[in-house]
Amino acid sequence: MTFDEPPRRPQAESIVPMINVVFLLLIFFLMTAQIAPPEPFEVTPPEAEAEMPATAELVLHLSSKGELAFRNTVGEGAVAAASAEAGNCDECDMPPLTLRADAGVPAVRLAALLPELSAAGFSAIELMTAAQ
Repeated sequence: MTFDEPPRRPQAESIVPMINVVFLLLIFFLMTAQIAPPEPFEVTPPEAEAEMPATAELVLHLSSKGELAFRNTVGEGAVAAASAEAGNCDECDMPPLTLRADAGVPAVRLAALLPELSAAGFSAIELMTAAQ
């Protein structure tokens, strides 16, 4: 007596290659992403016609209320923190500082800040603007 072999179920597709691709994409995006810390407060930069991007790595924020912030330091110590991170030394040049000022900040506050930054050792200050 011969028995017929039972019908075979089709073998399910393996999802291991798809999982491998997903993990490789995840690693790729994590390695290429630039994770930036959140801004200490919302700043709307003034508009300008020039389209030169700011190149400095040190960013000092100035809110519309006149508050200063540098990385995690908010308030009066922000300029000192920026100067300390820049490596305040007499023989070397200070790196440029990007000032991300709000469009609504009073011009008097901005003008009063520039001598303070100069006294801290910053000779090159770039004002971040938005394109019109």
